Amino acid sequence: MSFSTICNLIYTPSGKQERQVIDLKENKGQATAPKTQPFGKEAFEKTENTTIRWLGNSGLFMNSHGTCIMIDPVLIGFDMPLLIDMPITPPDVPHLDSILITHSDNDHFSRETCSALNAVCDTYHTTNYVAELMTEEQINGGCGHDIYDTFDIDHIHVKLTAADHAWQNELKDQNRVFQFEDCCGFYINTPDGSIWVVGDSRLLDEQLHMPIPDAILFDFSDQSWHIGLDNAIKLANAYPDTNLILSHWGSVDAPDMEAFNGDPKSLEGRVVNPKRIHVLAPGEAFELRRINEN
Repeated sequence: MSFSTICNLIYTPSGKQERQVIDLKENKGQATAPKTQPFGKEAFEKTENTTIRWLGNSGLFMNSHGTCIMIDPVLIGFDMPLLIDMPITPPDVPHLDSILITHSDNDHFSRETCSALNAVCDTYHTTNYVAELMTEEQINGGCGHDIYDTFDIDHIHVKLTAADHAWQNELKDQNRVFQFEDCCGFYINTPDGSIWVVGDSRLLDEQLHMPIPDAILFDFSDQSWHIGLDNAIKLANAYPDTNLILSHWGSVDAPDMEAFNGDPKSLEGRVVNPKRIHVLAPGEAFELRRINEN
Protein backbone atom coordinates (compact mmCIF):
# COMPACT_ATOMS: atom_id res chain seq x y z
CA MET A 1 0.00 0.00 0.00
CA SER A 2 1.45 3.40 -0.91
CA PHE A 3 1.51 6.24 1.59
CA SER A 4 -0.76 8.24 -0.69
CA THR A 5 -3.32 5.49 -0.17
CA ILE A 6 -2.99 5.85 3.59
CA CYS A 7 -3.45 9.60 3.26
CA ASN A 8 -6.50 9.11 1.07
CA LEU A 9 -8.13 7.01 3.78
CA ILE A 10 -7.36 9.27 6.75
CA TYR A 11 -10.47 10.36 8.60
CA THR A 12 -11.34 14.03 8.69
CA PRO A 13 -11.69 15.79 12.08
CA SER A 14 -15.47 15.32 11.86
CA GLY A 15 -14.95 11.58 11.76
CA LYS A 16 -16.12 11.21 8.18
CA GLN A 17 -13.90 9.30 5.80
CA GLU A 18 -12.93 11.32 2.75
CA ARG A 19 -10.46 10.93 -0.05
CA GLN A 20 -7.88 13.66 0.39
CA VAL A 21 -4.31 14.35 -0.58
CA ILE A 22 -1.98 15.57 2.14
CA ASP A 23 0.67 17.98 0.86
CA LEU A 24 3.92 16.65 2.29
CA LYS A 25 6.37 19.05 0.68
CA GLU A 26 10.00 18.12 0.75
CA ASN A 27 12.44 20.65 2.16
CA LYS A 28 16.07 19.52 2.18
CA GLY A 29 14.79 15.99 2.59
CA GLN A 30 12.40 16.94 5.39
CA ALA A 31 8.71 16.19 5.31
CA THR A 32 6.84 19.42 5.91
CA ALA A 33 3.44 19.86 7.54
CA PRO A 34 0.47 20.95 5.44
CA LYS A 35 -0.10 24.69 5.07
CA THR A 36 -1.02 26.42 8.32
CA GLN A 37 -4.68 27.17 8.99
CA PRO A 38 -4.65 30.33 11.14
CA PHE A 39 -7.25 30.79 13.87
CA GLY A 40 -8.20 33.65 16.14
CA LYS A 41 -10.48 34.66 18.98
CA GLU A 42 -13.41 32.69 17.58
CA ALA A 43 -11.64 29.44 18.51
CA PHE A 44 -11.78 30.41 22.20
CA GLU A 45 -15.54 30.86 22.41
CA LYS A 46 -17.76 28.51 24.41
CA THR A 47 -18.62 25.35 22.49
CA GLU A 48 -20.69 22.21 22.91
CA ASN A 49 -17.75 19.89 22.23
CA THR A 50 -13.99 19.51 22.63
CA THR A 51 -11.80 20.70 19.77
CA ILE A 52 -8.05 20.34 19.60
CA ARG A 53 -5.62 22.08 17.25
CA TRP A 54 -2.00 21.16 16.63
CA LEU A 55 0.18 24.25 17.04
CA GLY A 56 3.16 22.82 15.18
CA ASN A 57 6.03 20.75 16.59
CA SER A 58 4.70 19.54 19.98
CA GLY A 59 2.20 22.27 20.77
CA LEU A 60 -1.52 21.76 21.24
CA PHE A 61 -4.53 24.00 21.83
CA MET A 62 -7.73 22.62 23.32
CA ASN A 63 -11.13 24.23 23.74
CA SER A 64 -13.42 21.98 25.77
CA HIS A 65 -16.84 23.57 26.19
CA GLY A 66 -15.19 26.98 26.57
CA THR A 67 -12.33 25.91 28.85
CA CYS A 68 -9.17 26.66 26.90
CA ILE A 69 -5.70 25.28 27.50
CA MET A 70 -2.45 25.06 25.59
CA ILE A 71 0.21 22.38 25.96
CA ASP A 72 3.84 23.20 25.13
CA PRO A 73 3.02 26.26 23.00
CA VAL A 74 5.96 27.79 21.13
CA LEU A 75 4.31 30.70 19.37
CA ILE A 76 7.23 33.15 19.31
CA GLY A 77 10.93 33.32 20.05
CA PHE A 78 12.16 29.89 18.92
CA ASP A 79 15.89 29.97 18.17
CA MET A 80 15.83 27.84 15.01
CA PRO A 81 14.30 28.51 11.57
CA LEU A 82 10.83 27.11 10.98
CA LEU A 83 9.14 25.35 8.08
CA ILE A 84 5.68 26.56 9.11
CA ASP A 85 3.84 29.73 10.02
CA MET A 86 2.40 29.83 13.52
CA PRO A 87 -1.41 29.47 13.47
CA ILE A 88 -1.77 32.09 16.21
CA THR A 89 0.48 34.54 18.06
CA PRO A 90 0.18 35.79 21.66
CA PRO A 91 -1.56 39.12 20.88
CA ASP A 92 -4.46 37.17 19.33
CA VAL A 93 -5.00 34.93 22.38
CA PRO A 94 -7.88 36.42 24.43
CA HIS A 95 -7.74 34.08 27.43
CA LEU A 96 -6.37 30.74 28.56
CA ASP A 97 -7.50 28.82 31.61
CA SER A 98 -4.13 27.08 31.75
CA ILE A 99 -0.89 26.24 29.99
CA LEU A 100 0.67 22.80 30.56
CA ILE A 101 4.40 22.28 30.03
CA THR A 102 5.95 18.81 29.76
CA HIS A 103 9.63 19.73 30.27
CA SER A 104 12.27 22.42 30.03
CA ASP A 105 13.56 22.03 26.46
CA ASN A 106 12.95 25.26 24.60
CA ASP A 107 10.89 23.59 21.88
CA HIS A 108 8.39 22.80 24.65
CA PHE A 109 8.91 25.42 27.36
CA SER A 110 9.06 28.68 25.46
CA ARG A 111 9.89 31.32 28.01
CA GLU A 112 9.01 34.03 25.49
CA THR A 113 5.60 32.52 24.74
CA CYS A 114 4.70 31.86 28.39
CA SER A 115 5.79 35.36 29.40
CA ALA A 116 3.82 36.95 26.57
CA LEU A 117 0.68 35.00 27.59
CA ASN A 118 1.06 35.56 31.34
CA ALA A 119 -1.44 38.41 31.42
CA VAL A 120 -4.19 36.28 29.83
CA CYS A 121 -3.39 32.86 31.35
CA ASP A 122 -4.82 31.88 34.75
CA THR A 123 -2.45 29.04 35.68
CA TYR A 124 0.49 26.99 34.47
CA HIS A 125 0.90 23.32 35.35
CA THR A 126 4.18 21.47 34.95
CA THR A 127 6.86 19.51 36.78
CA ASN A 128 8.42 20.92 39.93
CA TYR A 129 11.65 21.74 38.11
CA VAL A 130 9.97 23.71 35.33
CA ALA A 131 7.85 25.53 37.91
CA GLU A 132 11.11 26.71 39.50
CA LEU A 133 12.26 27.99 36.11
CA MET A 134 8.97 29.85 35.71
CA THR A 135 9.55 31.59 39.03
CA GLU A 136 13.02 32.61 37.88
CA GLU A 137 11.50 34.01 34.69
CA GLN A 138 8.82 35.87 36.72
CA ILE A 139 6.06 33.91 35.02
CA ASN A 140 3.25 34.02 37.55
CA GLY A 141 0.88 31.15 38.30
CA GLY A 142 3.25 28.20 37.90
CA CYS A 143 2.13 25.07 39.75
CA GLY A 144 4.70 22.29 40.10
CA HIS A 145 3.65 18.65 40.36
CA ASP A 146 5.07 15.21 41.00
CA ILE A 147 4.67 12.46 38.43
CA TYR A 148 1.20 10.84 38.76
CA ASP A 149 -0.25 13.94 40.46
CA THR A 150 -3.72 14.93 39.31
CA PHE A 151 -5.44 18.29 39.05
CA ASP A 152 -8.56 19.79 37.51
CA ILE A 153 -9.06 22.74 35.18
CA ASP A 154 -12.79 23.32 35.43
CA HIS A 155 -14.29 20.07 34.05
CA ILE A 156 -10.99 18.85 32.56
CA HIS A 157 -9.15 16.25 34.65
CA VAL A 158 -5.39 15.93 34.14
CA LYS A 159 -2.85 13.38 35.37
CA LEU A 160 0.91 13.67 34.98
CA THR A 161 2.41 10.58 33.34
CA ALA A 162 6.02 9.39 33.43
CA ALA A 163 8.54 10.33 30.74
CA ASP A 164 12.22 9.46 30.27
CA HIS A 165 14.02 12.40 28.67
CA ALA A 166 17.00 13.42 30.83
CA TRP A 167 19.30 13.69 27.80
CA GLN A 168 21.32 16.51 29.34
CA ASN A 169 23.10 14.05 31.65
CA GLU A 170 25.02 12.70 28.65
CA LEU A 171 26.63 16.10 28.07
CA LYS A 172 29.89 17.19 29.64
CA ASP A 173 30.28 20.12 32.02
CA GLN A 174 26.66 20.17 33.15
CA ASN A 175 26.07 22.08 36.39
CA ARG A 176 22.92 20.10 37.17
CA VAL A 177 22.01 16.42 37.23
CA PHE A 178 18.61 16.13 35.58
CA GLN A 179 16.09 13.87 37.27
CA PHE A 180 13.55 11.44 35.88
CA GLU A 181 10.75 13.53 37.35
CA ASP A 182 11.83 16.70 35.54
CA CYS A 183 9.84 15.61 32.47
CA CYS A 184 6.29 14.37 32.13
CA GLY A 185 3.35 13.69 29.91
CA PHE A 186 -0.28 14.63 30.51
CA TYR A 187 -3.28 12.30 30.34
CA ILE A 188 -6.24 14.64 29.84
CA ASN A 189 -9.88 13.64 30.33
CA THR A 190 -12.67 15.82 28.95
CA PRO A 191 -16.44 15.25 28.79
CA ASP A 192 -16.00 14.18 25.17
CA GLY A 193 -13.00 11.88 25.44
CA SER A 194 -9.37 11.64 26.48
CA ILE A 195 -6.11 12.69 24.88
CA TRP A 196 -2.70 11.60 26.05
CA VAL A 197 0.17 13.99 25.49
CA VAL A 198 3.03 11.54 25.95
CA GLY A 199 5.76 14.19 25.91
CA ASP A 200 9.32 13.58 24.76
CA SER A 201 10.29 10.19 26.13
CA ARG A 202 12.05 6.95 25.54
CA LEU A 203 9.51 4.15 25.61
CA LEU A 204 8.58 3.02 29.12
CA ASP A 205 6.79 -0.25 29.78
CA GLU A 206 4.04 1.52 31.70
CA GLN A 207 3.27 3.58 28.60
CA LEU A 208 2.06 0.38 26.93
CA HIS A 209 -0.51 -0.25 29.68
CA MET A 210 -2.37 3.02 30.06
CA PRO A 211 -6.14 3.40 30.12
CA ILE A 212 -7.02 3.42 26.43
CA PRO A 213 -6.98 7.05 25.26
CA ASP A 214 -9.24 8.36 22.53
CA ALA A 215 -6.32 10.27 21.00
CA ILE A 216 -2.56 10.47 21.41
CA LEU A 217 -0.38 13.42 20.51
CA PHE A 218 1.99 11.11 18.73
CA ASP A 219 5.75 11.73 18.61
CA PHE A 220 7.37 9.31 16.18
CA SER A 221 10.85 10.89 16.06
CA ASP A 222 13.53 8.30 15.33
CA GLN A 223 15.99 9.65 17.89
CA SER A 224 17.59 7.95 20.88
CA TRP A 225 16.21 10.30 23.55
CA HIS A 226 12.79 10.32 21.90
CA ILE A 227 10.66 7.22 21.49
CA GLY A 228 12.33 6.04 18.27
CA LEU A 229 10.36 4.95 15.23
CA ASP A 230 10.16 1.23 16.08
CA ASN A 231 8.96 1.96 19.60
CA ALA A 232 6.53 4.58 18.33
CA ILE A 233 4.97 1.89 16.16
CA LYS A 234 4.87 -0.41 19.19
CA LEU A 235 3.08 2.27 21.22
CA ALA A 236 0.61 3.02 18.43
CA ASN A 237 -0.29 -0.64 18.01
CA ALA A 238 -0.76 -1.11 21.77
CA TYR A 239 -3.83 1.12 21.31
CA PRO A 240 -5.09 -0.03 17.88
CA ASP A 241 -8.19 2.16 17.74
CA THR A 242 -6.77 5.35 19.25
CA ASN A 243 -6.51 8.42 17.03
CA LEU A 244 -2.91 9.46 16.36
CA ILE A 245 -2.32 13.20 16.04
CA LEU A 246 1.15 13.41 14.52
CA SER A 247 3.55 15.76 16.30
CA HIS A 248 7.22 16.67 16.58
CA TRP A 249 7.59 16.67 12.81
CA GLY A 250 7.42 18.95 9.78
CA SER A 251 7.87 22.21 11.70
CA VAL A 252 11.55 22.99 12.34
CA ASP A 253 14.06 23.54 9.53
CA ALA A 254 16.71 21.18 10.87
CA PRO A 255 17.44 18.47 8.29
CA ASP A 256 20.38 17.11 10.30
CA MET A 257 18.49 16.74 13.60
CA GLU A 258 16.58 13.46 13.89
CA ALA A 259 14.31 14.80 16.63
CA PHE A 260 12.64 17.14 14.12
CA ASN A 261 12.61 14.79 11.15
CA GLY A 262 9.70 12.45 11.60
CA ASP A 263 8.13 11.57 8.25
CA PRO A 264 4.56 10.24 8.05
CA LYS A 265 5.66 8.01 5.18
CA SER A 266 7.64 5.98 7.71
CA LEU A 267 4.36 4.80 9.24
CA GLU A 268 3.27 3.18 5.98
CA GLY A 269 2.26 -0.43 6.39
CA ARG A 270 3.31 -0.54 10.04
CA VAL A 271 0.47 1.07 12.00
CA VAL A 272 -2.58 -1.08 12.61
CA ASN A 273 -5.78 0.59 11.41
CA PRO A 274 -4.09 3.41 9.45
CA LYS A 275 -7.30 5.40 9.04
CA ARG A 276 -6.67 6.75 12.56
CA ILE A 277 -3.46 8.55 11.52
CA HIS A 278 -4.20 12.28 11.35
CA VAL A 279 -1.76 14.50 9.48
CA LEU A 280 -3.12 17.84 10.66
CA ALA A 281 -2.08 21.23 9.42
CA PRO A 282 -1.00 23.61 12.18
CA GLY A 283 -4.19 25.23 13.44
CA GLU A 284 -6.54 22.69 11.86
CA ALA A 285 -9.48 21.78 14.10
CA PHE A 286 -9.99 18.18 15.20
CA GLU A 287 -13.05 17.19 17.22
CA LEU A 288 -12.20 14.89 20.10
CA ARG A 289 -14.65 12.03 20.45
CA ARG A 290 -14.72 8.75 22.31
CA ILE A 291 -13.47 6.08 19.95
CA ASN A 292 -16.31 3.71 20.86
CA GLU A 293 -18.77 6.35 19.62
CA ASN A 294 -17.17 6.98 16.23
